[in-house]
Amino acid sequence: MPASPPGQEAVEPDVYRAMALALRVGELLLGSGEATEIVSATMRGVTDAYGVRHCEADVNLSAITLSYVPADGGAPVTAERRVRRRLPDYDRLIAVHDLVGEVVAGSVPLGEARSRLRRITRRVPVYPNWLLVASLALIASSASILVGGGPLVAAAAFVATVLGERASAWLARRGVAEFFQLTVAATLGSLVAVLLIWIDAPVQASAAVVGAVIALLPGRLMVACVQDGIAGEYVTATGRLFEVFFTVTAVICGIGLALYLAVRLGVPLSVENVPVAPLSLRPEQLLGAVGVTLAFAVALLVPPRHLLQTGVGGALIWTVFVELTTYWQVPVVLATALSAAAVGLLGTAYARRARVPALVLTVPAICPLLPGTALYRAMLEISLGHTDTGLVSLLQALSTALALGAGVMLGAEILRAAGGTEVARRIRRPAARRTRGY
Repeated sequence: MPASPPGQEAVEPDVYRAMALALRVGELLLGSGEATEIVSATMRGVTDAYGVRHCEADVNLSAITLSYVPADGGAPVTAERRVRRRLPDYDRLIAVHDLVGEVVAGSVPLGEARSRLRRITRRVPVYPNWLLVASLALIASSASILVGGGPLVAAAAFVATVLGERASAWLARRGVAEFFQLTVAATLGSLVAVLLIWIDAPVQASAAVVGAVIALLPGRLMVACVQDGIAGEYVTATGRLFEVFFTVTAVICGIGLALYLAVRLGVPLSVENVPVAPLSLRPEQLLGAVGVTLAFAVALLVPPRHLLQTGVGGALIWTVFVELTTYWQVPVVLATALSAAAVGLLGTAYARRARVPALVLTVPAICPLLPGTALYRAMLEISLGHTDTGLVSLLQALSTALALGAGVMLGAEILRAAGGTEVARRIRRPAARRTRGY
């Protein structure tokens, strides 16, 4: 145990153990995409439960810090844990939330909580690795069907995504940065579509690109970024925003590289051939929306018992979006935000009832509206020399992405205003103060 400064009492060993437990819980929550305010409140809840009261938590994307100053004049303690991996595992996330709930209720001794948390971190993933690879490919296949591609295009998108994922995994094992992994994956996905156009296949080849792009877009990061910004956690929100920016930039670079090569080789590319999702509720569109949602849920390791609800969320967001844009003539970005708000409202309500984190349901459900088509159109227009219209399409894609995150948060905030959960009431939210922007 560290020596205490002169005139101060030594800190009890259980204080260190409780803080270590809270830090590990915070790392797991943040790595799975939880909002900063929830991570901070949960960590404080853990330390309070074991008598280490009035801790201060500082959370950012790369490190979590806890500080404790004993009220009786004991030695102050500051501990930090680095967050090196941010891999989503929603099955583990649910287990951590369940454990924290029991800890806060005072029913789990400190030693038992530490042992249970170790078992949670070492548990076998709920789905095998081959199914996770297949789920990414099924995202692409389902998205290509959603934007009007047929079975052959869906198969091409499946193969392109598998090739991209395996190439990314190969690069990751050799320590290549994730930016270049995503660039390679997007390039391979685009080249498959270019090949179909080159051989004059009688299919909507560009739909394969859209599917492959949607499988790479950071829907989880966009929701967390907007959530942190609205909650007043501006440092973390800025970090997440830059992470989204570099992820999207990597995808754009991959698409742009493939299209540049295609133009140089004389492949007959045309902006008129860019697929647009038919705004209809025909079975194939609903099947595509549900398929994207379910495949994304499996990729995020959502437990099987919640897959049905996530599929319903995918159908809901597509139905609301079609109704708003077709019958009410609502602009696309606004319709996207309102559709995401409906999912955020109902998904958060169900999550409270089922006692699971809301993002387990809301993040997969927004995937049918990810702006894959707009990104592909933007890069194609730029590659063909139409820079002005390409930048407009790119801005629309980014606006749509942010609208998804803001809409999900709007739905959750409506429930908070109607009467928040105990965790929500404990959160000290800086953005809730009436500063009027001063």
